[in-house]
Amino acid sequence: MVKILTSKERGQLKSRHKMARDKRLCDRIKAVLAYDDGYLKEKKLTTSSGGSDGKLTDQESSEIIEHLKEITYLYVKDICHYVLQTYGKKYSISGMTKWLHSCDFCYKKPHAVPAKADKVLQKKFIQYYARLKKKAGVKEPIYFTDNVHPQHQTQLTYGWIIKGVRKEIATTAYQKRLNIIGGICLNGHRFTFQQADTVNAETICDFLWKLRQANPGKFFVHVIWDNARYHRNNEVKEFAKELGIKLHYLPPYSPNLNSVERVWKLMHESVRYNQYYGQYYGKFFEFTDATLGFFKGIGRKKCILRERITDNFQIIHSPLLA
Repeated sequence: MVKILTSKERGQLKSRHKMARDKRLCDRIKAVLAYDDGYLKEKKLTTSSGGSDGKLTDQESSEIIEHLKEITYLYVKDICHYVLQTYGKKYSISGMTKWLHSCDFCYKKPHAVPAKADKVLQKKFIQYYARLKKKAGVKEPIYFTDNVHPQHQTQLTYGWIIKGVRKEIATTAYQKRLNIIGGICLNGHRFTFQQADTVNAETICDFLWKLRQANPGKFFVHVIWDNARYHRNNEVKEFAKELGIKLHYLPPYSPNLNSVERVWKLMHESVRYNQYYGQYYGKFFEFTDATLGFFKGIGRKKCILRERITDNFQIIHSPLLA
C-alpha cells in the first residue's frame, strides 16, 4: 500500500490533532490519516482491527460484568489474570481497558455506605417526615440537628491542579478538636449552634435551651437527630418536653437523612480543605476563631444554603443487607 504522507507529515498532523480544540478539525485530520492508512481503499470502516474480536463470548462477557459488579479490582492486570484463569483467554492491559470502556466501566472511587444502612427504614422515615412537615406547616419549625468535631489538622481533598504538576501541601499532626452542636431549619435556613467542651446530656440540654430561645412563642419546635445515647437520655427528653420541643429520631446508620450533615461539609470546604494550619491557623485559637466565624456568618450565605441544604434525601443501602 502506497503512503501519501511522509512520516514527518503524519507526525505533524498527529501533534496538531492533540492540540486542536475544534472537533471538526480533529475529524478532518483523522480522516486524512485514515485514508493514508488505506482504510477507505481497503474498505476498513469497522472500529475493530480484527485481532481481538471474538475473544469472549456474549455469555462470558455477561458473567465477567456480573463478577465486576461484585468485586472491585484496583488494577486492570488483575482483571486480565482473572479472565485468563477463569476462561483461558489472554488479554493485554490495553485490550482489557478497551473492553471495560465498551461495557460502560470507568475508573472511579466507590462510595462508603454504613454496613447496616437499611433502605426500608429510610423510606418509612421519609414518609414520616413528609407527614410531620405537612402537619407542622410554617409555624412549627423543624430543625435537623447533630454535632461535629473538626480537628485542627490539614484535610486534603480534590482540587484543580496544573496537569503534570505534583502539588504538595504541608500537613500538620495536631489532634486537638472542637465540639460543635448545631441545627438547621430548612424553612428560612435558620442555623443555631453552640460550642461545647464535650458533648453529653448536659450540653445537649444547653443547646435545646438556646434553640428554644431562638424560637420564642407558644408553638412546638421539632428536632430531628440520630440515636446517640445522649439524644435518648431521659433527662434530655424531659427537658425537651418542658421547653415544648418534640424529638424525632432518624433510622439507625442514616446520616444521609440529616440535612445538617451538609452544613458540616460546607464548613470543611471553607475552613479545612487543602489548608495548612501553620500558614493560616498556626495556633489552635486561630483555627477555633476561623471555624466559629464560619458558623456565625452562615446567615449571609442564604443562596448557597438554599442550593445545597435541602430535604431531597438520597436513600442508601448496605450491600450486606438483602
